[in-house]
Amino acid sequence: MLLIEREGMDKRKLIHDNDKCVGCGICADTCPTTSLRLSPIVPISRGLIDLDYISCNKNSCVLCGLCASSCPFGALELEINGELISKSSQYPHWHNTGKIHEEDCLYCGKCVEACPRDSIFFKRNLPAPNDLLLGEININEEECIYCKVCEEMCPASAIKVSGNNEFKIPDTIEVDESKCVYCQVCKRACPTDAITAICTTCMFKEDINKPVITGNIFIEGKCINCGWCKSVCPTDAIEVIKPFTGEILRNPDLVCKGDTCHACRDVCPCNTIEIINGESKINPEYCVLCGACVKACPQNLLNLKRYSMELDNINSISWKDILGKLVEN
Repeated sequence: MLLIEREGMDKRKLIHDNDKCVGCGICADTCPTTSLRLSPIVPISRGLIDLDYISCNKNSCVLCGLCASSCPFGALELEINGELISKSSQYPHWHNTGKIHEEDCLYCGKCVEACPRDSIFFKRNLPAPNDLLLGEININEEECIYCKVCEEMCPASAIKVSGNNEFKIPDTIEVDESKCVYCQVCKRACPTDAITAICTTCMFKEDINKPVITGNIFIEGKCINCGWCKSVCPTDAIEVIKPFTGEILRNPDLVCKGDTCHACRDVCPCNTIEIINGESKINPEYCVLCGACVKACPQNLLNLKRYSMELDNINSISWKDILGKLVEN
């Protein structure tokens, strides 16, 4: 983790969180002193070297905070006298977001599986299965020979046959009714007809309360607003605002070496690039226009066009000039 601290009239601290960083290089592009440098993101993404995505020359960095303000993903933070500038009314603010409206959520968990950044916290509370079942099961131990057939056949692992004597010879049988589903497999399998089982769930199903599924779900810090979660949500419970609008164009005069290169796919933080028929294909639905793929392409095949951004409250004229270069004029 990159950390720079300096004390003067103000106590300033610049912090880089590599877990949130996507290797886009926006911070390096906007640094007015060229103190920030993008590391070799392709081998880092492939796990070949262990480095942060960016490095900083501590001698030339003036801790102005422009890099922190330009990062759409919160990977850089500048702290002045203990206050983050991202929380200050005097500095620019990003409005890209990923938000789950829990009142509409069914806790299906599809968004968790889809998220390429493992950024969704999910906990689901289900009712006990026996709360949805009605029935009875009894074992006549005078008829039972403790053969363990019922234990081995039980699909719910609700029966246990054990031996409590010194030789461990089976002589005890127990049924855990919190697991039993009254399927009657044990009854049909018992060679001595020692088991009676009755399922009344269907008969009295109207008396069983509808199960209530509760939980807790929210999007955590590494989210980059790619939209995978929103696309798979069956109830439209997720709101996503991307940091930029725009497109990535391909140079028609160059041929992609997708199968032998795939650098763009390896660095993409959104899992939005596939190699199809030997060429890389970018799905714009999940692209956040970070530009990591553009910087990674060894052929300079890609061209990034940003038309607008979710950044406002830029009060400094010089900052407006620099940050304005992130989008097309």
